[in-house]
Amino acid sequence: MGSKSNSRRTFIKKSALATAGASMLTVPGVSAKSYERILGANDRLNIGIIGLGRRLGAYYAPIAHKKSNVRLKYLCDVMESQREKAAAKFSKYIDYKPTLENSIFKVIEDPEVDAIINATPDHWHAPGTWLAVENGKHVYVEKPCSHNPREGELLVEYQKKYNKIIQMGNQQRSSLESIEIIKDIHDGVIGTAFRAKAFYSSGRDKVVNQTKAAVPKGLDWELFQGPAPRREYTDNTWDYNWHWYGWEYGTAETGNNATHELDVARWALQVDFPNKVIVDAAKNHWLDDGWEMYDTMDATFKFQGNKTIQWDGKSRDGYNTYGGGRGTVIYGTEGTVYVDRGGFKLYDRKGKLVRDSKSKSNEAGTALGGGGDMSTMHVMNFFDGIRGKAELAAPIEEGAKSVLLCHLANIAYRTDSMLVCDPSNGHIKNNRKAKKLWSRTYEKGWEPKI
Repeated sequence: MGSKSNSRRTFIKKSALATAGASMLTVPGVSAKSYERILGANDRLNIGIIGLGRRLGAYYAPIAHKKSNVRLKYLCDVMESQREKAAAKFSKYIDYKPTLENSIFKVIEDPEVDAIINATPDHWHAPGTWLAVENGKHVYVEKPCSHNPREGELLVEYQKKYNKIIQMGNQQRSSLESIEIIKDIHDGVIGTAFRAKAFYSSGRDKVVNQTKAAVPKGLDWELFQGPAPRREYTDNTWDYNWHWYGWEYGTAETGNNATHELDVARWALQVDFPNKVIVDAAKNHWLDDGWEMYDTMDATFKFQGNKTIQWDGKSRDGYNTYGGGRGTVIYGTEGTVYVDRGGFKLYDRKGKLVRDSKSKSNEAGTALGGGGDMSTMHVMNFFDGIRGKAELAAPIEEGAKSVLLCHLANIAYRTDSMLVCDPSNGHIKNNRKAKKLWSRTYEKGWEPKI
């Protein structure tokens, strides 16, 4: 992650090692009982966290929980102040000191590390994950799992080749209330589910315009850029605003937040890949500020079987159109379900409330930062998945499908076109310009080697 020579060395050195050490024990299809019989399968896990920004709060509880039986060996970030702050915060939860590290390479090349939590910026999610998998590590990767459609496919290929657990951080998959109502939907509680409306409303403020600036003290700018093509530093890029400063690092609000609700919608409707994507999106607020992509999007995804998912994303308009800041409404032939991080409401076809379940979770909603009971359960599910004690709530195969919807919406916006897709894999069929955005350009030496 530090230099091109480092990246090449890691790819070459670890590809052979990981292939030799790839364990049949973690492949899908091997039962939990079979795995538990393996000597050492239930030993303590050594963990490293890569990326110590706003998602850090999601990891305190699951790592500190006695039942997790893990040891936090590394806190890794390209900004020195982030490492120091993270150490101070974790000191309230654990009674030992993890090693503070700048380079992901040192973490993933440590043979004592069993798994990493990848909470880096979006352009690092897939490369950081496949580097770790090549080095024999299991990975919990935050959403979105990829920066572009091809990277989602690559992660599935890496998982299959190296037989390591990869879980995406779409934590609502671990919500007991969501699991309950989605099962009921699948069992016909609202008849045939045919449409889902996913939404997000947030009052994000004006963003500073990019200007060339000196690299902030303590920031490894080379390391931050990693697989992305090199450019000069611009003010405030490293601290969250990379989300809105073009497409080199971020995936806009759709990749940032639609990932969660579109995943719930796809889960409820039991659909995989769309055959058509239609988008209406624009930048509507503070037209002269540094926000470089849309801040408002309506997207429609059409699937076979006459099923539709719609996305209503308002990044800088906090009006709660549907009664909450984020959530998903699922429509069926015999009723409707409203589900969010606070629970669900089940209505019959005439609109009468039939059942109301309020979640006991304190999971963060539209506020910056993260953490809560759902995240805790989701990370612990990852730990249990490594040991073979539980099925993964969000295996990478499912995570990549949901994230693909976000990428397709972004591509439709960037090319100002309707996309016609192959319903068997989501590939774009009708637009050459759009097809070129299926992947991205990497800094030389950072290309995937699978």
